[in-house]
Amino acid sequence: MAAMTLGPDLWRLAFLVERSIRIVLADDHPVVRIGVRNMLTEADGFDVLGEASDGDEAITQTLELEPDILLLDVQMPRLPGLEAMRAIMNGTPTVKILLLTSTITTQQIIEALQIGARGIVLKDALVGHLQTAIKTVANGDYWIGGKRVVNLVSALHELMQQAAVPQHKTYGLTPRELEVVGAIVEGCSNRDIAKQFSLSEETVKRHLSNIFDKTGVSTRLELALFAIAHHLVAPL
Repeated sequence: MAAMTLGPDLWRLAFLVERSIRIVLADDHPVVRIGVRNMLTEADGFDVLGEASDGDEAITQTLELEPDILLLDVQMPRLPGLEAMRAIMNGTPTVKILLLTSTITTQQIIEALQIGARGIVLKDALVGHLQTAIKTVANGDYWIGGKRVVNLVSALHELMQQAAVPQHKTYGLTPRELEVVGAIVEGCSNRDIAKQFSLSEETVKRHLSNIFDKTGVSTRLELALFAIAHHLVAPL
C-alpha cells in the first residue's frame, strides 16, 4: 500500500494542531495583560511565553523568545507600538504581529500593514475576535476590520480608497503626537509631557521633531498656533 503524502497546506495544518501557538503579549495596562492571558490560557492551543509592559520590553521579549505571534499594543510607553514593530521586523521578520488598540485610523492601519503587521484587533472586540484572529494570522492570513483577509493587496487598495475620503486632517500625526501637540498648546514643558504620558524626555524630543517635520513649523509657539488654527486640539 502506497504511503500517504500530505500537501503543503495539510502539513501546515498538522503542524499547528500538534503544538500550541506561542505568544508574547505586550501591553502597558496590567489589567489588559491579565485579561488577555487568562482568555488564552483557558483555551486550548495557545501558550503565552512572556509579557511586556513597554515597547523596549516588547522588542527584547520577542527577540529572545521568538514567538509565533506578538500581540502588541499600539500605544506603548518608552517606544510606541509602530516604532517597536519596525525594530522587531528588522530583527525577527518571521514573527507575526497582531496589533491591539482601542482606536486606530485608516491611515494608521495602512502604515501598520506596510511595516509588517498581520492584523489589528480592537480591544472592545477582544472577547469575540482575539482567538480567531490569532489562529487566522498564525495560519498565514491577515485579520483586518474584524474578518479574515487573504489578499493583502486588495485589502490595502480598499483601505487607501477609504483614506482618500476627505476627513478631519491630522497631517499624518499619530495619536501620541496629537496628545503631545495638545500638551504643547496647554503650555507643558518636555518634562511635564514625559511625566504625563510615562515617556522619557528623549522620546518627547523625538516626537516633537517628527511633529515639526510633519506640520512644517519650527518652534513650540508656531506649533501651538498651527494646532489651534487647524483644529488639531479641542477648543480651550
